[in-house]
Amino acid sequence: MTAFHIAQLNIGRARGPIDGPVMAEFMALLDPVNAVADASPGFVWRLQTEEGNATALRPYDDDRMIVNMSVWESIEALAAFVYRSGHVDVMRRRREWFESMRPYMVLWWVAAGAIPSVDEAKERLEHLRVNGPTPYAFTFKARFPSPDEDGEVVVDDDLRCPA
Repeated sequence: MTAFHIAQLNIGRARGPIDGPVMAEFMALLDPVNAVADASPGFVWRLQTEEGNATALRPYDDDRMIVNMSVWESIEALAAFVYRSGHVDVMRRRREWFESMRPYMVLWWVAAGAIPSVDEAKERLEHLRVNGPTPYAFTFKARFPSPDEDGEVVVDDDLRCPA
């Protein structure tokens, strides 16, 4: 067991108001997908308000920007949820609800038991945008080992988000 967990942030600029018709189906799918995450092996924590999700938070100046942030025991556990669970069906349809952005997600290591702040997550995403993948901020495709592991950078050219 590592002394570090993996944190992730993903952002999206909604194609319409969160409570509008464009986003209605996404919002209807949000609670079931969050329930899959919560029950997934390796899940530690996710950002949420009393409503059970983070769609009410506005950490960016743009009212249509929403965030999702979570912490997992390992990259493998997070990847299993992202790419091999009911989350995939929603992810395949992301372009229906969200404008294209790059980068829209970032990964980084946190000490086990630590909960990252949204400001830290935004900083890591900006670092990735400016510098590309580094041990400070990286992606599934170019990932770095945890600080307590002797490992090499993994570059996975075959990893593709579902269409």
